[in-house]
Amino acid sequence: MTSLYKKTIHGKPYWYLREMGWVDGKPKMVSERYLGNAAQIEALLDAHEEQVLPDRCRNLDFGAVAAVWGLLADLGIAELIDQACGPRPSGLPLSPGTYLALAVLNRVTDPCSKRGFATWWKTTAADRFTKIRASELDHRRFWDAMHALPIEALADIEHTLALRVCDRFGLDTSSVALDMTNFATFIDTGNTKAPIAQRGKAKQKRADLRLVGLGLVVTRAGGIALLSHAYPGNKPDVTQFPDMIKTLAARHTALSTAHTASSDTATGAATADMTVVFDAGQNSQANFALLAETNLHYVASVPASDCPDLLALPAAARTPVDEQRYPGLDALEVHRASYGAQRRTILTHSTQLHAHQVRGFEGTSLAKAGRRLDELAATLARGKTRRARPAVEADIAKITHNAWVRRVITWQLDGDKPKDLRLAWTIDTEARAQLEDEIFGKHVIITDHDDWPVPDVIAGYRSQSEAEGSFRQMKDTHVVSYSPMFHWTEHNIRVHTFTCVLALQIAHLLRLQADRAGLHLSVRELLRQLAGIEETVLIYPSTGGRPKARRILTETSDLQDQLAALYRLDRYTPKVRS
Repeated sequence: MTSLYKKTIHGKPYWYLREMGWVDGKPKMVSERYLGNAAQIEALLDAHEEQVLPDRCRNLDFGAVAAVWGLLADLGIAELIDQACGPRPSGLPLSPGTYLALAVLNRVTDPCSKRGFATWWKTTAADRFTKIRASELDHRRFWDAMHALPIEALADIEHTLALRVCDRFGLDTSSVALDMTNFATFIDTGNTKAPIAQRGKAKQKRADLRLVGLGLVVTRAGGIALLSHAYPGNKPDVTQFPDMIKTLAARHTALSTAHTASSDTATGAATADMTVVFDAGQNSQANFALLAETNLHYVASVPASDCPDLLALPAAARTPVDEQRYPGLDALEVHRASYGAQRRTILTHSTQLHAHQVRGFEGTSLAKAGRRLDELAATLARGKTRRARPAVEADIAKITHNAWVRRVITWQLDGDKPKDLRLAWTIDTEARAQLEDEIFGKHVIITDHDDWPVPDVIAGYRSQSEAEGSFRQMKDTHVVSYSPMFHWTEHNIRVHTFTCVLALQIAHLLRLQADRAGLHLSVRELLRQLAGIEETVLIYPSTGGRPKARRILTETSDLQDQLAALYRLDRYTPKVRS
């Protein structure tokens, strides 16, 4: 009989392999073989396994899920949500905060439905370092977790998290961008449990679907979401502006107080003012009055068509802004009445935008209208139409509904009876030249910063692209996506929107970290590079019992190595033996 035997020498264990046998009717040691200490035995086993080929292997997503999970853990997202939820509901294997943090993780890396979450989870290595089993991720448990989070607590969680993020990453909140959009849903028309989903002006051109509106305030640098506001999709943006501004003013006060408390007076004074950048969709006299009451500064745009006096000024009145920062951009500034007060107004003209608008107008709008008018003229020329003159005129009005097209196309409809109707049209070259000179390439900006140089005002206004980029990101169906949304109640839609905004915040924080490290990547490219860091599970033949497995990471590029170090993925890197 062969057995292991341990000898303890100077307090350290050493292992031997003994063979016992019967000699003269008595048990006796036949042979003894020294194996070594525990480390030496492990090395022997590793050397043996390297000589045995694995039966099969599995590749699991590691880099992206580990980076996102690490940031969620660093910010204490799950704990923050749990504080708002109170005691864990009975029957939940995990806390509500953990479930919602997992929902954020999925939204960032590979959006899917809650029903498909457990299946997706099995394709990742996250079960190893989170210690969360797929069996605990039934879609009904996610719904229970969402129900456990009070709607009233969402704003407080967002407020606390904004303070935490600004402190941890040193975000500059002196200038922020505000914008609004809406998302199409597939909620049934007869559903009365989701008043937030209403039909309105769909920015995704899906007028047949119910919409959920969303307003965001993001930082100028990095596009980090500081405030969100969900509202019914049938409400105009301008009506939601007051609620967002009031909340933003309170949040800015808290940020300034926290910043001043953690720094000297001079540094704190630098962040005492906040400038809000927004587009013309939020403009109203009441909204500008509210901005003045809250002591928030602004940089906003005005529709160029509302400023005919500025558009009529000759090009000679404009001067170059800054050839280094803004080549091909010139501007003029005046003080004029806008929305009930005299405001600093800047008219800019960009040669690049001018050329782009010429191409778009001639190649798309004007060309499309011309083709449709030609088709209509050919139909009438055949003399077989049954439509009366008013119906044909209505068709022409529909074809030339674009204001710019109407200015440059002239048409004449002859005849009274349907068979006698004939259409002739032409492009008025003089009106076309006047339109280009008057409108193309021009923007109008208003601000209460009378002391800012023109280049700084323009730079501030262009930060509006950060908010617009955030919405484009949320409409990306591959990463950080608002869709798919399989919720049909007011409560769950609002919690879903909250997790989507949180996912956007996490993704942009990851991008900000990379940008500060000199790695300038889009969110999609960043997540693609991280997803390329995979975990391979080598499964060896079973010698009885559970098959043995070894986990290793796939080969990585220099860029992926930098990202792994930046996001401290070594916290979750697998050991060689599993």
